[in-house]
Amino acid sequence: MYVEELMTPAARVRTVTRDTGLREAARFMREDDTGVLPVNDGDTLVGILTDRDIAIRAVAEGMPADTPVGEVMTGEVLYCYADAPTEDVIVNMRDNAIRRMPVVDRDRNLRGMVSIVDLTKGNPKTAGEALARIHDQPPQT
Repeated sequence: MYVEELMTPAARVRTVTRDTGLREAARFMREDDTGVLPVNDGDTLVGILTDRDIAIRAVAEGMPADTPVGEVMTGEVLYCYADAPTEDVIVNMRDNAIRRMPVVDRDRNLRGMVSIVDLTKGNPKTAGEALARIHDQPPQT
């Protein structure tokens, strides 16, 4: 099975830009019930913003709510391709202790998002093993 068969398509994924304010990004997260937003420059993925980025890099440092996302986002983004085998992506996510990953084309244009739970549908044992390993890893900052 391939990632594109299980991912949430880009048309259903909200994105922000580097200039989006943190308060607005946090509202989007609340509205969409998500803890992660891809950061795009045009159609190109340039970063990822997590609720943890907002809490640890912004709020804990006393940054104002209108601080641009670009100041706290994670710029080094792990991503996968839509035509990647799900097993390979599960291993990558497990080894890097991440639960969600942007899906891009070869030009790094966002095609969608995929979660570890999406990738392990139909195989609860794999899901449990991957999530346990992710939980045991130190958080990324």
